[in-house]
Order: sequence, then structure tokens, then C-alpha cells
Amino acid sequence: MLFGCGSVAQAVLSKGALGEPLTIHVGFTLGVMMAVYIAGGVSGGHVNPAVSLAMVILGKLPLKKFPVYVAAQFLGAFAGSCAVFGLYYDALREFTNGEFAVTGANATAGIFASYPAKHLSVINGFVDQVIATAALVLCILAITDRKNIGAPKGMEPLCIGLIILAIGVSMGLNCGYPINPARDLGPRLFTAVAGWGMDVFRAGGCWWWIPVAGPMVGGAVGAGIYFLIIDLHQPESDRQVDNNVQDKYEIVTMN
Repeated sequence: MLFGCGSVAQAVLSKGALGEPLTIHVGFTLGVMMAVYIAGGVSGGHVNPAVSLAMVILGKLPLKKFPVYVAAQFLGAFAGSCAVFGLYYDALREFTNGEFAVTGANATAGIFASYPAKHLSVINGFVDQVIATAALVLCILAITDRKNIGAPKGMEPLCIGLIILAIGVSMGLNCGYPINPARDLGPRLFTAVAGWGMDVFRAGGCWWWIPVAGPMVGGAVGAGIYFLIIDLHQPESDRQVDNNVQDKYEIVTMN
């Protein structure tokens, strides 16, 4: 959140002088990569509820851990928003003249959470999040699957970060690829209490629930596709080996 939303803040508050879409993609890519490196040895790097749900569905994460991980993910995203707000507080005040807006020429709520483009309908937005998150989960499962080609040990976070970059440069037009309920709702809750008000939930035709529900559905879809198309066709001996190496599947990611 610090690197990702920080890169958005730098681009917005400098009016493009110190940032652009590519720098934002790089910020989120490196932020996710570092987050998985930092937390990988403790939790397996779980920073996205949608990916954690996929691991539960596939039996790679115990169900009892799921609510604990999700709570930590939301708290982490909220805390990251606080850090970005504190880092850029003076710049925010100068840019907005002290009035934090959700829409309009001086809108800054989009620094923290996603909002739909003008052309985007609710249905298309939901489909956008399902497809992008399913792609994320499919790639993560392939990278961490020891029965597949996989990634070299210790390189998984780098590869996962590159997934975020690929999604950002190909699926960011509609709503900025939130693909993570914690990454979107946590900061949105922060902006609601930090001065932007309840408009953060009303904007975009009550858009807020799309980047929460859509990724969860996408995570389940991605898990189902990988299981049906890839996992079921692995040799039985490889599946037996995989039962002893489930920890590697717990390396997951955030946008």
C-alpha cells in the first residue's frame, strides 16, 4: 500500500510531473513483491483475501486461518493508507485547499481506492474484476505449483510482482485493477473517516462493493479453472508429493 498508493499520490499531487501510469504500475509491482518477500516466511505472504480464498478452496490453506488472514489483510491496507496520508498530508492540503473531494478536478480519493471510468457499467465492472482476479490466481497457482514448471525457490515474489505489472498494463483502463478486496475497501474506509466522507461509498453508483465482491468471485473462478484444466491432469505421483509441500502454495499477493 505504501509503495502502490504512494506512487499514485506522487503522480496526482505533482499533476503528472513526478509520475504517470507506468510509474504507478511499477510502484504496485514492487510493493507487492516486497510485501511477499517480507511476510512470506511468516504467513506465506498472504496479502489478498481473494487469493487466500482460492487457496482455501483448493485445500492449500486451512479454513480456520482464513478469517484471521483476511482481518490482517484489511488492517494492513488501512494502516498503509494512514502511512500514505501522513507522508503526503501537506501536499494533499495544498492540492485540495483543505477540501478533500471524491470527484471533480481536484479529486484525491482515487489515490487510495478505485473508482470506475465514466464509460464503465456495473456489470462490466464486475466482469472486469472477475477476469483480472482469475488471471491473477491462475498465474500464482502456476508459479507456486511444484508439479508444474514453477519458479526458482526465492524468486516467487518477483514473478508474482510481474503478474501485477502484466495486469496493470493490460487491464487497468476500466477501474485501475484493484483485484484485492482488502486493498480497496481498507483504504476506502480510511478515506471515509479521514475527511472525504461517505461519498467514497456513493460515488460511481455505489461502486464500492464491486472491487470487494468481484475479486472474491474471480479468486474462486481462477482456482476452479486451474484445478480442472491443470491440477486434475497432473500425474498421481506428483499429486502425492504435493500433499507434503502445501506451504509453497501459500505464497499469495495484493495490487
